[in-house]
Amino acid sequence: MHHVSEKEICMEIDAARVKELRNQTGAPMLDCRDALKSSANDIEKAIIYLREKGIASAQKKMSRETKEGKIVYYIHPGDKIGVMVEVNCETDFVAKSPDFVAFTKDLAMHIAAASPRFLQREDVPPELLEQERQILKTQAQNLNKPEKVMEKIIEGRLDKFYADVCFLEQPFVKDDKMSIRDYIKSAIAKFGENVSVSRFCRFQLGEKI
Repeated sequence: MHHVSEKEICMEIDAARVKELRNQTGAPMLDCRDALKSSANDIEKAIIYLREKGIASAQKKMSRETKEGKIVYYIHPGDKIGVMVEVNCETDFVAKSPDFVAFTKDLAMHIAAASPRFLQREDVPPELLEQERQILKTQAQNLNKPEKVMEKIIEGRLDKFYADVCFLEQPFVKDDKMSIRDYIKSAIAKFGENVSVSRFCRFQLGEKI
């Protein structure tokens, strides 16, 4: 009888359940993984686990209006990189809280460090996306793979492209195991109300706009 190792259980959780749990709850990937490990890979128990921690409610809160918030700025040491970002929430009470201020500073510092070009993938100009797709298609053709395999390779590399240029999809500089989108979702769970980023700008000395 084959003994299932802890490593195999973790692989099964990662591969088969985390995505499903995330789709159902909107919780960040790491929280979904922790919930499944704590619930013996049981989806229903994992949902309860996340709800008890206030994490699973984040997805529902994301549809609520965010009319309050802050415009924050960050100047990187050396005074050669500056960032402004508008971070929104539902109430002035949350906007003025020290934790929200720290959260917004984290986002501004990330923008300074990671240089995102767009807020989200929908903001990438169609002509730039098509140019990138053609480059990736040429690269995939050089691998001499079947058509279906090439399409998967192109889509996978497009995801990496989005993760490079889109703020919400970039790995968070303070914890690269989560995306900025997941970090925002964790903030929604923490503050108990919707949080969003509506716009940002990044300036670098000598850089032409």
